[in-house]
Amino acid sequence: MSAAVTAPTSPVFLSPQSPVFSPTAAAKTSPSSPRLLLTPELTCQARRHYRSVSDHETSLKRKRPPRLDVGAAVTTAAAWNAAEAVEETPRAEDIAVDEDGYSVYCKRGKRGPMEDRYFALVDPKGAHIQGLFGVLDGHGGAKAAEYAAMNLDRNIKEGLEQCYGEEGWMERGIRVGYLRTDEEFLKQGVRGGTCCVTALISNDEVAVSNAGDCRAVVSRHGAAEPLTSDHHPSVENELKRIEALGGYVDCCNGVWRIQGTLAVSRGIGDRYLKQWVTAEPETKTLHIKPELEFLILASDGLWDKVTNQEAVDMVRPWCVGLENPKTLSACKKLAELSAERGCLDDISIIIVHLQRFVP
Repeated sequence: MSAAVTAPTSPVFLSPQSPVFSPTAAAKTSPSSPRLLLTPELTCQARRHYRSVSDHETSLKRKRPPRLDVGAAVTTAAAWNAAEAVEETPRAEDIAVDEDGYSVYCKRGKRGPMEDRYFALVDPKGAHIQGLFGVLDGHGGAKAAEYAAMNLDRNIKEGLEQCYGEEGWMERGIRVGYLRTDEEFLKQGVRGGTCCVTALISNDEVAVSNAGDCRAVVSRHGAAEPLTSDHHPSVENELKRIEALGGYVDCCNGVWRIQGTLAVSRGIGDRYLKQWVTAEPETKTLHIKPELEFLILASDGLWDKVTNQEAVDMVRPWCVGLENPKTLSACKKLAELSAERGCLDDISIIIVHLQRFVP
């Protein structure tokens, strides 16, 4: 979702041993390189990765209200206050991260600046979180995805601490995190929104949540099992919810949209459509048994062109039965397959080797 293409820049990575962001290392980084932000409070056991690849950013009705103006994709970097002056920033082509237990690959689409983001937090000795991963697919600019990448994991962590000891505390804590991030972002007064999919690993369990059409698929002995549902306005329960709130869903050029505008019905942000677009996540929790091999989290740039089973079949030879799984290569192969099939959108993929998180 974006504009013209510039020359690709080389990704910059911290080594797996780096516990915190180094200002010295940052000073050596080219200004055109994508930013990798690590919070200083993390220990050597907790490595947190953020990647910011660019700051650019139907049913029949009797009487339909006019379409809402949610704004075009922002192509310049702006402060959170939309009224402030903006300055164009460099764009990145691809992002690649390869760590023990997971890999990330983000490929910019052909529509303009990258609007996808991701985050990853690994803490093998964490009290409530051994791993927390997220893929964010922004629309109407990258600001919502950027904000969620920087704040959703923190809010989920605080939500878990708040709900610990209650029945269903993981699901409740994740819900608090999503809704709090949405509330905080809306206060910024910035347009745009983001779909989200997250995976929380805690005490031999994995809780997968989503709001929007980013998807999570797990391999169970080689069989693809979707763990999330895509939140589109045409889905029956979403359609009923939107109409009950006074909205309408219309088909525009073959795509069903809320108020003739937005093609997803859940997500963070989208303040002009907030009456109908909820950040309420759906969560599914599984015990990590030996048959659960790996988890794929990805934006719709992958799933629009690659089926769940095709994705699992392509990843499995790179991951299962190998002492050193090549999950980054698997991520790249998936992105290449989607692009070869005509995907113009950004493609972001995280593959998590689940057995690496089981003692």
